[in-house]
Amino acid sequence: MDEHDVAAVDPQRKQAENVGSSSSNSVSKEDFGKSVYGCDHYRRRCKLRAPCCNQIFTCRHCHNEATGALSNPKERHELVRHEVKQVICAVCDTEQQVSDICSNCGVKFGEYFCNICKFYDDDTSKEQFHCNECGICRVGGRENFFHCQKCGSCYSVSLLDNHLCVENSMKNHCPICYEFLFDSTKGTTIMKCGHTMHSDCYNEMLNQNQYRCPICFKSVLNMSRTWERLDLEIEATAMPEEYHYEVLILCNDCNNTGKAFFHILGHKCRQCNSYNTRKIMNGQNHQ
Repeated sequence: MDEHDVAAVDPQRKQAENVGSSSSNSVSKEDFGKSVYGCDHYRRRCKLRAPCCNQIFTCRHCHNEATGALSNPKERHELVRHEVKQVICAVCDTEQQVSDICSNCGVKFGEYFCNICKFYDDDTSKEQFHCNECGICRVGGRENFFHCQKCGSCYSVSLLDNHLCVENSMKNHCPICYEFLFDSTKGTTIMKCGHTMHSDCYNEMLNQNQYRCPICFKSVLNMSRTWERLDLEIEATAMPEEYHYEVLILCNDCNNTGKAFFHILGHKCRQCNSYNTRKIMNGQNHQ
């Protein structure tokens, strides 16, 4: 296959050649093809040879999407980023050991390069940085994040000394979509209880009028106004005399047990005034 044929079947290469020819005086060899090559996940000028299956993919997400869709569950697997040893230049197709610059044509594989994560990206507006404690690269600017040793992950500096720590809370799956949170590319939200979930999942949960943590059932918002409205509704809705009795309850918000007057609209915790409670009957909890 000659040079014309290669360009015909590789539109990214053709585009890069057009960019290079139109600005040959201003674009250096290292910058050739910058932000032209890549995939839906990253702009980069190389591909990875996956050590697990010896196949070539533009990034680990492309690999995981392809192998995760295999019909045979036993063949499904994920790429371990740190184990990548070989890359293929997207410009000249030269396969070589992991590095930041092509050993053959001299093109830079990515404006951002992490030799630990084997990660490349031409879009540095993401402000990528490598966190040694996390062991992976993060985005958003190093100065805007701190690593919480107990939670086991990087959080916004706005949460420094301002969040409830839950040991290794990020090294779990999102309780809504069940994607692993620690290395997810989606934004996350830390709830009042300290548990973590995807921000999109959190917002969708609120849109569905669900205001409790799916893990521990504590209220995720200040519900005092809602409890006050329930007080008024219960006061205005008298129960028949045969229902004038007390039930044993467990409060999800303060974790105290106690008694509350039975009412079909809810049972109020006498310790914290929350209606986020469950009945305890015969040694079992009932929502």
